[in-house]
Amino acid sequence: MLLDILNQIDSIVWGPWLLVLLVGTGIWLTFRLTLLQVVKLPRALKLIFFARNKGEGDIDSFKALCTALAATVGTGNIVGVATAIKLGGPGALFWMWLAAFFGMATKYAEGCLAVKYRQVDDNGNIAGGPMYYIEMGLGKKWKPLAVLFAFFGCMVALLGSGTTTQMNAIISSVEAGFGISTYITCAVITVLVAIITFGGLQSIAKAAEKIVPAMAVIYFVITVIFLALNAGGLPGAISQVFTGAFSGTAAAGGFAGAGVMLAMRSGIARGLFSNESGLGSAPIVAAAAKTKWPAEQGLISMTGTFIDTIIICTLTGLTIIVSGQWLGDTNGAELTQNAFAVTYGGFVPILLTVSLALFAFTTILGWNYYGERCWEYLFGTKSILFYRVLFLVILASAAFLKLESIWALADIVNGLMAIPNLIALLGLTGVIVAETKKYFEHLEIRDAKLKAYKARRIGKR
Repeated sequence: MLLDILNQIDSIVWGPWLLVLLVGTGIWLTFRLTLLQVVKLPRALKLIFFARNKGEGDIDSFKALCTALAATVGTGNIVGVATAIKLGGPGALFWMWLAAFFGMATKYAEGCLAVKYRQVDDNGNIAGGPMYYIEMGLGKKWKPLAVLFAFFGCMVALLGSGTTTQMNAIISSVEAGFGISTYITCAVITVLVAIITFGGLQSIAKAAEKIVPAMAVIYFVITVIFLALNAGGLPGAISQVFTGAFSGTAAAGGFAGAGVMLAMRSGIARGLFSNESGLGSAPIVAAAAKTKWPAEQGLISMTGTFIDTIIICTLTGLTIIVSGQWLGDTNGAELTQNAFAVTYGGFVPILLTVSLALFAFTTILGWNYYGERCWEYLFGTKSILFYRVLFLVILASAAFLKLESIWALADIVNGLMAIPNLIALLGLTGVIVAETKKYFEHLEIRDAKLKAYKARRIGKR
């Protein structure tokens, strides 16, 4: 009965109106920023490693990106993609791509505004994110909207993406792969999270900087080898993605069939759950980056959506479609595991369990920080200790909830969190465009001076 109620609420929250608002915001920002996510992507990827890291901030830009990726690259990339394809068919992957393309412009705008309106809290740490750019950018009269965002942010961290879905995914995967008891896994994860998160952002960022690149490379290699060994099925899989996106997918095997609207809804919803573009989470940590240019951090933040969805989710989705396992009766992590088993056989439990455990663990760390910043905005710095203890208690108990209810609840709070943020992005579009223009004009002047300096040096010789 609870699941039925949650599903009904989920269908209302994730109705056509939210899809239009979410994708429409991305389209609007893409237009106003003149396809920035395409034109400036090379510079954005270069900045990941070569940003100057000058200016106020708590951590360098690479650590900020890794922390954001820690929160986004999680079960959505393995379990979320599987559930999207199982529900909406291969066409759901196309809508994930489309949402991610426009979502890159949205993520850029979020990162830009986060740095523009960041503050320093009572503990001397950087505080930023949608709650601050709503209040400081739109004005004090919009503070109720900022409060709503922070409240839903706490809900996502404590009851959605931050605890329940990730812990459940780790436990079920470890139990299926290695037969380790739920209680042991739950205790180990809770203790590790406590050790890292009580060290604050610096501790979380250091862990993310080490784990995220390693886990991304491991998963990338696993999936690329799989697709290379099954290259014959790739053309058909890609064809299914495009035909399913615009004509739906007929029922076959254990697949119930899906129309275009179902493919669209499941693809966009799971895409947001995975890359969080428009959700408003990534700018919370982007605000802490050491930079004096809001647009520079916006470009770096934008690469998070590219890495998460365009690369990692695509690899997972094509693996599932090529394997044909989406036509069976399994779903979630088990579906992805069966897909990899087509080629890797008995090695699958180890490979997938390690990948899923790393993905989910880092997501817990990232969302712990997001929730903490939202909690601090609502209740002040003195309440942070209470939040951390509450987070750990919920994390430890999350293992005993049902998967279906967890995903439904996560979808609901994700959607509700996105609404205040999207309204702010639309209202502050002029500021985003102005900051973008200022940054690229600065680069043009800097490059011209550098060119003139080199010419003078050559002339003296």
